[in-house]
Amino acid sequence: MAFEQNVAPIEMSPVAAVARTNKVMRQTYMLLALSMIPTVIGAWFGIASGINQTMLASPGISLVVFLGGAFGFMYAIEKNKESGLGVVFLLAFTFFMGIMLSRMVGMVLGLKGGAALVGMAFGGTSLIFLGMAALGTVIKRDLSGMGKFLAIGAMITFAASLIMFIFPMPAMMMALLVMVLIIFSLFILYDVNRIVKGGETNYISATLGLYMSIYNVFQVLLAFAGIGGSRD
Repeated sequence: MAFEQNVAPIEMSPVAAVARTNKVMRQTYMLLALSMIPTVIGAWFGIASGINQTMLASPGISLVVFLGGAFGFMYAIEKNKESGLGVVFLLAFTFFMGIMLSRMVGMVLGLKGGAALVGMAFGGTSLIFLGMAALGTVIKRDLSGMGKFLAIGAMITFAASLIMFIFPMPAMMMALLVMVLIIFSLFILYDVNRIVKGGETNYISATLGLYMSIYNVFQVLLAFAGIGGSRD
């Protein structure tokens, strides 16, 4: 499958601008769908190889590997977003993220009705994505002003997650999960609207942003499913 990179000219007619936006949107959705395949394979490989159990036994090392790998891949993707190499790094990144996800997927699958719980999390993620993407497409307002507030919210939740990793606070975990769910659901709305309004013309960067939002939404819904399943 060939993905062509889009380079915006300095001046563009309204018709050409719409055509460019539609092309970026189409390529983004195609690459986003393709990126789910390595994610699923990575999650399966993590469980089948027992890597998920290793991560459970060594959470500190797993966190370091996750942070180093994630930020390293994202840097490589953005550095090469103007070429096909960016697609290669993106797909390798989604495979890596699938492996990292296998720890939580394996835990939920081990619960009673685990497969159904994972399916529910996937279904909920799909509904949130479709709803936010549709709203981001049809809404007339430019939501670019949301970016700064969402970025601040993401940094706060990231810092809070690290603090709770070191000092577990179960009572605060639910509040953090809800906050993450809201922030990254809104990120989907923001990112799609940004493409529609012409603020994002690189489909690789657009795909990376949407992928990370979907990944975080799925993780939260999977965590909720696991909490609910463990109480049955």
